Amino acid sequence: MRLCLVLLASAAAAAAGTILADAKGRWRLVYVFKPLTMSLVIALAAVRVPLDRPAYKTFILAGLAASLLGDVFMMLRRKRFVEGLAAFLLAHGFYIAAFVSTTGARLSLGTVWPFLVYAIVMMRIVLPRAGRMKGPIVVYIIVITLMAALAADRHILLGGAMALSAFAGALLFVISDSVLAANRFVKKIPFAQALFALSV
Repeated sequence: MRLCLVLLASAAAAAAGTILADAKGRWRLVYVFKPLTMSLVIALAAVRVPLDRPAYKTFILAGLAASLLGDVFMMLRRKRFVEGLAAFLLAHGFYIAAFVSTTGARLSLGTVWPFLVYAIVMMRIVLPRAGRMKGPIVVYIIVITLMAALAADRHILLGGAMALSAFAGALLFVISDSVLAANRFVKKIPFAQALFALSV
């Protein structure tokens, strides 16, 4: 428990460092703090996720590693958006596999409909301005919507702190990716980097 608290506090401090460095244009520090934040989150997951569910743990760690790769692409001053999008898409695929490995591919209508509304709204906002990226954006929105809905249904089915943490993480991914998409295709959002950094 003590190690978990240390890793959590360290990740929060690294995220704060990312936000401050980005606000001051200290790119070298961003290149240090942003990957460090996600690396600490991966370490926290490695310690906290129980060993009695090896498939779930493997998929979660693989997803977080792919998210770290996506963070690296997105933090560059010359952002590699397509590569970052592909890395995050892979990450969400791993998260979906993790959730399905414990509860199966079950979804209830009551759980799905709020996420369907989210997907429709995001498509209506982003797609008219996405240009040649429309196809990849549609795929990404569908995948992240499915991931979040599965996390919600899993939390309802299993309950407990671990399932709640996974669901909260899924919601943070949805929020951060929505901010990222709106910031790129619709309108520059103040403190977008701060929101993106806090999403980890």
